[in-house]
Amino acid sequence: MLIKTLVALAVIVIAFVAIVAMQPSEFRVARQTTIAAPVQAVFTQVNDFQKWRAWSPYDKLDPAMKKTYDGPSAGTGASYSWVGNSNAGEGRATITESRPNELVRIKLDFVKPMAGTAVAAFAFKPEGDRTVVEWSLAGDCNFLSKAVHLFLDMDKMVGGQFEEGLAQLKSVAEAAPKG
Repeated sequence: MLIKTLVALAVIVIAFVAIVAMQPSEFRVARQTTIAAPVQAVFTQVNDFQKWRAWSPYDKLDPAMKKTYDGPSAGTGASYSWVGNSNAGEGRATITESRPNELVRIKLDFVKPMAGTAVAAFAFKPEGDRTVVEWSLAGDCNFLSKAVHLFLDMDKMVGGQFEEGLAQLKSVAEAAPKG
């Protein structure tokens, strides 16, 4: 009986390892919205981390979160580190590429609750007096993160936060003075 149980357990473990190994080695989550504001007004909100307080859903995870800003105030090289509660975690965000009114690319280095690196990007596309904004997050998946993704749907979790953030960004950019 013990041997049958051990064989069954070994088969289950091998099957689980095989399923995890077959998962994609990368992930990508993206959401977009159209904002009734000129591209410059929208780009400015994203290109300066200190402006994120007005619209980022991540700032609301921990109202007492400690942030430290480094580098230039906006654009390539601007960065901030954060330390927050268990919802916010700990990490660092750095703008690695900033093309005015086109793209802001951000390297995210997570320390807690789970160490990892990802790349967030905001792409801007003007359409007359409106701007289409896409917020995306992409990264590599090691074996552990592949296993986690079997039980945690990144698209649903992060996608919902992106939708909330884009709705807030829309409100802020549309309320900004035109000019």
